Amino acid sequence: MKITSVTTFTVPPRWLFVRIETDKGLVGWGEASLEGRAASVAAIIDELADYLIGTDPRRIEDHWTVLYRGAFYRGGPLHMSAMSGIDQALWDIAGKALNAPVHQLLGGKVRDSIKVYSWIGGDRPADTAAQAVDRVQRGFTAVKMNGPEELHYLDSADKVAQVVANVKAIRDAVGPDVGIGVDFHGRVHRPMAKVLIEALAPYQLMFIEEPVLSEHVDGIADVLRNSTTPIALGERLYSRWDYKNVITSGVVDIIQPDLSHAGGITEVRKIASMAEAYDIAVAPHCPLGPIALAACLQLDAVTYNAVIQEQSLGIHYNTSNDLLDYIVDKTVFTYTDGLVTIPDGPGLGIEVDEDYVRDRAAQGHRWRNPVWRHSDGSFAEW
Repeated sequence: MKITSVTTFTVPPRWLFVRIETDKGLVGWGEASLEGRAASVAAIIDELADYLIGTDPRRIEDHWTVLYRGAFYRGGPLHMSAMSGIDQALWDIAGKALNAPVHQLLGGKVRDSIKVYSWIGGDRPADTAAQAVDRVQRGFTAVKMNGPEELHYLDSADKVAQVVANVKAIRDAVGPDVGIGVDFHGRVHRPMAKVLIEALAPYQLMFIEEPVLSEHVDGIADVLRNSTTPIALGERLYSRWDYKNVITSGVVDIIQPDLSHAGGITEVRKIASMAEAYDIAVAPHCPLGPIALAACLQLDAVTYNAVIQEQSLGIHYNTSNDLLDYIVDKTVFTYTDGLVTIPDGPGLGIEVDEDYVRDRAAQGHRWRNPVWRHSDGSFAEW
């Protein structure tokens, strides 16, 4: 079997799909969505396709090694996102060739389903308590929200009080048994992170996500180690080499590799195994499309330390299209009692609606991160 074509599709709301076709008629799909940089990743995939065309798609480990190590300049979000989409598509082909789900090729399931959480609020949280109640009524047992808006290195007490009030309102609305994740989104610098972590401790959060940017974790290590709330981070780390120091530092309780940014199924499985050796949980990052979620669930199926899965149904970014629009069987991601069942179909376990993908790719997108500024005019982390 040989690869005959590698094609990308930029589809709304902000996703990039990868289609790999073989001379045997088998087609694999992956997702290389890097929010705000779709065109750049698509260009890299086109470059990497020069190597892939004419090769056997089943040599996944070798392809990963060559596409990574064969680049003199390697790593980072663009390169690794391109590799992620290709890797997912190759695993999809391997499973379809053997009429088996990817999780079976990886050794078989350790679980049949996994807990999921739903996003509430938006970039600037508002009315999150009502949204949390709505999600619980729909069967979710965990939610996640953005915590602060923009915060300066030193900021006012009223901004801290607002974050606490938002979280308290959710806890009061849903009770003690619903998990609440609060995402600091890398918006918080070291001085205010200390204040917020302590202020939110009474609310028994499921985790605090990205309390500071990953590159600043060492500067707040003692605070993170002593936090009574689990600390999660890692969506902006792209390989096992990026994760190495974070995992061994003892500051993180939950890692959040993104299978569309961190090298796909092949690499994230290795990252998850590294984390397991340090008794760290895995909660894959996935505010993206259906192919990315399908890949995550195949990994969750074989990963003992996977604890919860992010998913994007109804997320505030999904304005023109939502999670289920691009797949044929829309029941494959049915959420029941806060869980989603691991798909058992061949490959990634979903059937992509190719005609619809091509139709929406004709529109495409140019999604960009918003640019925020503080009241003094200086740039604020989004």
